[in-house]
Amino acid sequence: MEEMKMLNKELIYLDVDGKDSEELLSKLSDVLYEKGYVEESFKQAILNREKEFPTGLPTLGVKVALPHTDPKHVIKPAILVSTLRKPIKFKEMGSGINDVEVEMVFMLAVKKPEYQVKLLQKLINIFSKEDVLTSLKECKDAVSIYNILEKEIY
Repeated sequence: MEEMKMLNKELIYLDVDGKDSEELLSKLSDVLYEKGYVEESFKQAILNREKEFPTGLPTLGVKVALPHTDPKHVIKPAILVSTLRKPIKFKEMGSGINDVEVEMVFMLAVKKPEYQVKLLQKLINIFSKEDVLTSLKECKDAVSIYNILEKEIY
């Protein structure tokens, strides 16, 4: 299954900085582009989608954002995971009104739409576990984050 290949140690970053959500999403999109996972159009598509359909989630313990966009901008599937040096405001998913002080970002590059729902369900399940999110945020290296997510996703 596609989501089996999406998690990759080279796409896990710790203590990422950004002055706001737009700068952060641009920076993370650039990483996916430079590593050959997405088309050049991915960055603008993810920024546009975030404005229209915000992805901040007021999860327990550690707040997360789940930015993603259309499969046509994706070359190969991936999940880019980043912890943030300091929280960055995202608008709340669903309402788009409230601010969420996001501490972790899970940027999805999904190639096949039929896998997106299944992957989102698995991620939402992780996001419902305060202890798992806290463990992820406290990790000091990419391998530790990878090992926790691998156990939770697969």
